[in-house]
Amino acid sequence: MIAILKEGQRWLVLWLLLLAAGAKATDAGKLGFPYIQNYTKQQYKAGNQNWSVARGADGVMYYGNSSGLLAFDGSTWQLHRMPNNVIVRAVAADNKGRIYAGGFGEMGYWSHDKQGRFGYTSLTNLVPAAHKLPDEVWKIYVEGDKVYFQSFSGIYTFQDGKISVIKAQRPFLFLHQAGNRYFAEVISEGLFELKEGSLHFVPGSRKLGDSGILCILPYTDGSYLVGTAKNGLFLFDGREFRPWQNEANDFLKTYQLNNGTRINDRHYAFGTILNGVVVLDEQGRLLHRLSKSNGLQNNTVLNLHADSSQNLWVGLDNGIDRVDVTSPLYFYFDKVGNFGTVYSSIIHGDKIYLGTNQGLYYSNWSPGNPDATQHLDFRMIEDSQGQVWELKKMGGDLLCGHNEGTFRVEGNKLVKISDAKGGWTIKQLRSEPEVLIQGTYTGLAVYRKDTSGHWAFSHMVGGFGQPSKHVEQDQDGHLWVSHAYKGLYRLTLSPDLRQVTHTQSFDESHGLPGTHKVHISRLANRLLFSTGTGFYQYTEGTGRFSPHQELNSQLGPLASASRILPASGQKHWIINHGKIALADLSSPQQPRINTSQFSILDGRMVQEYESISKISDSVYLISIDDGFVIYNTEARQPPSIKLPPVLIRKVENTTDHQGVLSETNRQETLLELPFSQNNLRISYALPYFKQAQVEFQHLLEGQSGTWSAWSSNTQTEFTNLRQGEYKFRVRARINGEEITADTLYRFVVLPPWYATWWAYTFYTLLAVVLLWLGRRLYFKKLQRDQQRIQQQLEQEKQEQLRQEALLHEQKLVKLRNEQLKAELASKSRELASTALNIVNKNELLQNISHEVNKLQDAEGNRLPERQLKKIQKIILDGMSSETDWSLFEKSFNETNANYFKKLKEGYPELTPNDMKLCAYLRMNMTSKEIASLLNITVRGVELRRYRLRKKLNMDPDKNLVEFFMEI
Repeated sequence: MIAILKEGQRWLVLWLLLLAAGAKATDAGKLGFPYIQNYTKQQYKAGNQNWSVARGADGVMYYGNSSGLLAFDGSTWQLHRMPNNVIVRAVAADNKGRIYAGGFGEMGYWSHDKQGRFGYTSLTNLVPAAHKLPDEVWKIYVEGDKVYFQSFSGIYTFQDGKISVIKAQRPFLFLHQAGNRYFAEVISEGLFELKEGSLHFVPGSRKLGDSGILCILPYTDGSYLVGTAKNGLFLFDGREFRPWQNEANDFLKTYQLNNGTRINDRHYAFGTILNGVVVLDEQGRLLHRLSKSNGLQNNTVLNLHADSSQNLWVGLDNGIDRVDVTSPLYFYFDKVGNFGTVYSSIIHGDKIYLGTNQGLYYSNWSPGNPDATQHLDFRMIEDSQGQVWELKKMGGDLLCGHNEGTFRVEGNKLVKISDAKGGWTIKQLRSEPEVLIQGTYTGLAVYRKDTSGHWAFSHMVGGFGQPSKHVEQDQDGHLWVSHAYKGLYRLTLSPDLRQVTHTQSFDESHGLPGTHKVHISRLANRLLFSTGTGFYQYTEGTGRFSPHQELNSQLGPLASASRILPASGQKHWIINHGKIALADLSSPQQPRINTSQFSILDGRMVQEYESISKISDSVYLISIDDGFVIYNTEARQPPSIKLPPVLIRKVENTTDHQGVLSETNRQETLLELPFSQNNLRISYALPYFKQAQVEFQHLLEGQSGTWSAWSSNTQTEFTNLRQGEYKFRVRARINGEEITADTLYRFVVLPPWYATWWAYTFYTLLAVVLLWLGRRLYFKKLQRDQQRIQQQLEQEKQEQLRQEALLHEQKLVKLRNEQLKAELASKSRELASTALNIVNKNELLQNISHEVNKLQDAEGNRLPERQLKKIQKIILDGMSSETDWSLFEKSFNETNANYFKKLKEGYPELTPNDMKLCAYLRMNMTSKEIASLLNITVRGVELRRYRLRKKLNMDPDKNLVEFFMEI
């Protein structure tokens, strides 16, 4: 057993060395080869080597890469790391969405969990302990509920959650699936068939040799194609093996076949270690040979896979390539830029010519066999340097319109026939087929055949010197000429074609939509004019242009094309601003327009100088920027393929930080988003891998009722989503025509915490409690209000009583005031009366005093002085009696309460006599009356008044009486 393992290890080392080896590809190119789409490691950002390829049930492509499991959905690449970062050598897919993968000491599957996340499940723990996996898993096949994992040491069958192991006496090389049969080569023993869990030797298989059986493919009539590493291809009919004669057998032996696959029921592809891929038909004819020299990234082919869409996937030692093997377009690219930008191309005689911005190039051509492998070696024709505008066959001559003039091409030489600069376009006059008219930089040139039968320059047309990019002749013999910026002209020539006899220019006033870039086309002997807004026709009777409604409606979106070129029969090429389409207008009601096949050429042609040459009624040569394309209308058209649905590739939450929520639209559980995480980004893709313009349109039911505009964006974001259930729909459109079915993704934005059921329950309970509390508070408030109303009534009653008491008291006060006023008036009168009595008394005493002084005795003599003084003293005592003042003061105080107290407080320097004077002044008594009361003279009163003013610091203008009355 140890010896067997050692031998197996030697085979493994040898095989890895062979796979890693490379050889410089031959310089042989291919005239036309299928379009090859390169995916570099800079694009997919993983390891160089791609050991296996499989297509998932959802259409996503998976690759066993040296860095892990690589996935491509048509838009984005994703790398999924295996446990311990092992290299994925084999991948396979079932119809349930599982992707099986295997590497060194590891096998298992990738799938989406219930939440939609893509994860790995290892199966190595199911392997019986006695047969643990010690090496690499190289092949994986899925058959119903069985999965076969093959390594050098054994075949591991996974079924019903268990793994059983099949061993051989020697190590296995590879396990092969051919239809519903399985074959495995046991090293040094031959080929065995796996039947019902055991190996059965295939008789005669030793005839295949010991170089290694690397592919077994279903062939016709129940037979099989068997590919060996160095001994070529064999046919096995179930009884014997015999060599299969084919055009690539020696090639496969020399460059070492490594793998193979059946593309469809007629074609087979075989990859080599040293020189790329060959494609054979079922008769063994070589159809294509693909290598690094004509499009592959690498010549070491590690794996081939043909998917259901007729794509051939090539896993390389460095990169991944997709080959469109069923396309009727065959390409030739100038990978190193030897001949520049191609403006025109044509096949003439045994050569193919390319007119470029650098000059005229040629290479040998094998007539009648455009698919044969050839050594194309383009070389510049001597003295052809410069811009080539047009290559055209005219009556057996190949003419070259060049920046430096016009030339006749003879093999690999040029013969100059005109010095007119810039031969843009050359046409045969419909009125005189023996004459050619050419548009140049400086006007129109005329050519006629010389005596040798070749076209020769005749003359320049006089009377018109405008640059003439487009030239056509109408049914009436007029020449229509246009230039990109000079407008549109109709010319009438003299009978000898030497002079323009009439020129008419046209612009918007004649019905044209514009004068810039007016293109002239011919359809059914009628001239059409276009500026990119639809085709127009000229009506001679009105002298105006009008839209060609019938043609524009037939072309639909292509009505904005710039030119129409004849193809064959009722077929026409539609040139649409760097894009082309082939339209069959034989049925005006239902025109057939083919755009999808040519979408791969979008943007690859030189705009305004698109060139399509007719080789035959079924083969055309199309010029592209860096080469040419051969289109064969009779090539077998690929079967119509149903468009895959759009895939939801990633659903991310973008509220706080990016977090993946789901990676598929296959939902086992409905995605629920918390209201606080209601920002979402959805990424999607269409697993459609052919070159095409893919656009997407989406609709979010629950937020919007209309579809978005078509866009190439593969993701969309939604922010601040309201609570509720949403349905996200997305669909794709291919080349503006075919539309896929809707893809549905459902999710729910949960209500915020304050709008959940438990919150509403809490709100209900809270409402009940609040109602109960409200009721209690209401009744308590009612009681308080009753008490308050009762208190208010009591207060109002008390207030009413108080008001009544107050009113009564006011009445009493009023009566009291009136009484006091009456008393005061009485007192005032009494005071006035008292004062008046005192004044009268004093005046009386003064009068008596005067009369006493006049008394005489009986003798007529005055009385003695002693007697008089005694009488005068009695009189004086009567006038200055304190009793009078006390009586007056008492009455004055009763009338003017606290008057003297206020005076004393305000003016403490006042004397009692001053106080008396103040009282008399307040009573508005005259100076004479005051003098009588004070028993002084009037002059003395005035003097006292003056002194009183000084003590009071009064303004001289202030009335003294008014002052004391205000106190």
